[in-house]
Amino acid sequence: MATTRLMPLHTGKGRDVGTAISDIIDYAENPEKTDYGRLITGYECDSRTADAEFLFSKRQYAALTGRTRGADDVIAYHLRQSYVPGEITPEEANRIGCELARRFTNGNHAFVVCTHIDKHHIHNHIIWNSTSLDCTRKFRNFWGSTRAVRRLNDTLCIENGLSIVENPKRHGKSYNKWLGDQAKPSNRELLRVALDTTLAKKPADFDALLKLLREAGYEVKLGKISALRGENQKRFIRLDTLGNGYSEAELRAVLFGEKAHQPHKKIVQPAPDKKVNLLVDIQAKLRAGKGVGYERWAKVFNLKQMAQTVNYLTEHNLLEYDALAAKTALATAQYNELSTQIKAAEKRMAEIDVLKMQIVNYAKTRDTYVAYRKAGYSKKFLAEHESNILLHKAAKKSFDEMSVKKLPTVKSLQAEYAALLAEKKAAYADYRKARDEMKELLTVKANVDHLLDPDRREAEKEREHGQR
Repeated sequence: MATTRLMPLHTGKGRDVGTAISDIIDYAENPEKTDYGRLITGYECDSRTADAEFLFSKRQYAALTGRTRGADDVIAYHLRQSYVPGEITPEEANRIGCELARRFTNGNHAFVVCTHIDKHHIHNHIIWNSTSLDCTRKFRNFWGSTRAVRRLNDTLCIENGLSIVENPKRHGKSYNKWLGDQAKPSNRELLRVALDTTLAKKPADFDALLKLLREAGYEVKLGKISALRGENQKRFIRLDTLGNGYSEAELRAVLFGEKAHQPHKKIVQPAPDKKVNLLVDIQAKLRAGKGVGYERWAKVFNLKQMAQTVNYLTEHNLLEYDALAAKTALATAQYNELSTQIKAAEKRMAEIDVLKMQIVNYAKTRDTYVAYRKAGYSKKFLAEHESNILLHKAAKKSFDEMSVKKLPTVKSLQAEYAALLAEKKAAYADYRKARDEMKELLTVKANVDHLLDPDRREAEKEREHGQR
């Protein structure tokens, strides 16, 4: 799952175009946030000099078109793409960010994709030049561009087996709110829980209820409408704002036995199952310079992982080593088969994209090339129609490289592309399941091998020590 936010960038007060571009790119390329530049990708530009290249293209645009804009000119676009924690790797996020930028700009604008991993959620900062690669046009934000970006982003999420935001609101929540209130309960939710807990103690009356709340650290303000304030709350919260069942009248009715209390129901996502992790080779880490503190942590970690390993073996009835090895091999084979299937579909989809583009170019330039041929391949004619002739030749060369004997229709290619996309989407669910199963089985098997073959480990250590 990923959310997006599209922001046009202007120079602002006190800055020239070069400084404005440099500022935003420097922020996005922060080495501490991008694993020291490893998670930075540039398209049609060198990420290290992208600011200078963007500025040069704008000067070229002004020279070629003679058009200039004032302070309201959009110099670049900044797209932020945020992912749910744990759903994607930094490398995958960077790849999908590049694909999003390429598709949205039709590959006509240079861009930089920087994946930040400094927060609990992985997110991309995508900056693309408003000036096109040929320096003749500018990307203009259009009515509904935010929705278009979101739809394209959702498409990519589906293609890559990620969840999407269902029924997004026009004025969306903050990212933290979108992740779920469970991460940080609201003050009202905390008060409801406190009242539920206190009522469970069966206080004799409303005064006894308030006394228990005070003992629990809550301030009570009595008046026409009673209010409570917790330890970290800035303001008092009235009881009648806590929802059904929490007004003073309703609480008194519960205490008098006139009605039963119904706690506020909150949907809580089930906690994810604990994953089995590889055991740590403690001695190797100590030789590498880890201290005693690390050794203590690693021993506890290994004990926990062995417990998880045993639980996994028991739950899946893999109590014989041969059965574990066979299931691991089968899971690996299933994953490889699905991976090959998806890659083949992706390869053909990429070919279709190229083929559709070349067919269009071929059709648009065919008359010009026929006239060029009738003119006896005249140099003068070539000079006057060079771009169209080059496009035609490139299209023919592409057909030859793809061994296309008879040109298919664009409609048939679109139908084939749609079928492949549907196949890819269907396969991705099985692919992700197979991948997760394979990873877990490989980890469990490695842990078992680690325990069952201590002699091999000692021999490897001795061999390693001898090489030093």
